[in-house]
Amino acid sequence: MGFKCGIIGLPNVGKSTLFNALTESSKAEAANYPFATIEPNVGRVAVPDERLLILGKIGQSEKIIPSYMDFVDIAGLVQGASKGEGLGNKFLGHIREVDAIAHVVRCFNDDNISHVSNSIDPISDIEIINTELELADIETLELKKISLEKKGKQGDKEIKNQINIVKKLLDNLNNNYSYKKNEFSEEDNEFIKSLNLIKIKPMLYICNVDEESIKNGNQLSKKVTEYANNNNHNSVIVSASIESQIAELENNNEKLELLKEMGLNYTTLSKVIKSGYDLLNLINYFTCGPKETRSWTIGEETTAPQAAGKIHTDFEKGFIRAETIAYNDFIKFNGEAGSREAGKLRQEGKEYLVKDGDIMHFLFNV
Repeated sequence: MGFKCGIIGLPNVGKSTLFNALTESSKAEAANYPFATIEPNVGRVAVPDERLLILGKIGQSEKIIPSYMDFVDIAGLVQGASKGEGLGNKFLGHIREVDAIAHVVRCFNDDNISHVSNSIDPISDIEIINTELELADIETLELKKISLEKKGKQGDKEIKNQINIVKKLLDNLNNNYSYKKNEFSEEDNEFIKSLNLIKIKPMLYICNVDEESIKNGNQLSKKVTEYANNNNHNSVIVSASIESQIAELENNNEKLELLKEMGLNYTTLSKVIKSGYDLLNLINYFTCGPKETRSWTIGEETTAPQAAGKIHTDFEKGFIRAETIAYNDFIKFNGEAGSREAGKLRQEGKEYLVKDGDIMHFLFNV
């Protein structure tokens, strides 16, 4: 499953620095002036999963292949972006192409790094971005409504229903109501998905704090966390400054030593990657053998044939059954042979919903 998480925020909040640390690259130009990034940079990042190494050791695998997610560094938005300010239309277009949004919010004071508003107020920053995203969606919906109303004159019931959906979404945006999937039918939600609205995309707030605040946050990050909780969004605390220092070190032991000096057990970026991965309710199943142990990304509620299709479409077309072992059983009984002997290897059919951590082997015939 292709998954892109767009990194957005006002200029000079640490987006590109964070992106560089995430991808351990220097693809994104980090500079102390707005619009250092114009074309979006894309970096593929392995999803941290300690289960992979354990499975690979048991399977004596030659290769370990993790799941990946793509982070997209989108240029800083400014007030008036929805009307084209600061190349806003172009940047908003980039946001429409991602599956989830990571909104970086500045939660540190530094006189050497300018701020577009000349004051540090994270909630104000969030509201500026949110207003622009809402205005962009309102424009999209208004244009869609005009288009549908022209077609609706012919009396098509489906088009009339779509007009009503668009009107309801416009009403929600104009009255600060959030989109709730369960308020619409499955068919209606498919139509809404086709509109590619920005505000209904899953949102994660990243509080970019100074080095001293990395363990417990600060007053600024606490405001963001409270805001996120009140609006049913997730938030994480990160210091882009620390992470960029860690990313520059090539030796893993040096990285661990620097983390220890900072009072950390692991890089906080793993929280960003995992949180971004969780935004779309994704899970992993594994295949494990002498050639490779591999993680496969699927959505929750994915059936066994659909999961098989992630490996190859023929697996789904000719699906017969799946041999499945739960992760904990695989570990407890030291692999497939031990699990089979203990009666923990299950034969599952077409209706089986794959669980996170399942070790799968598919039987098919085409």
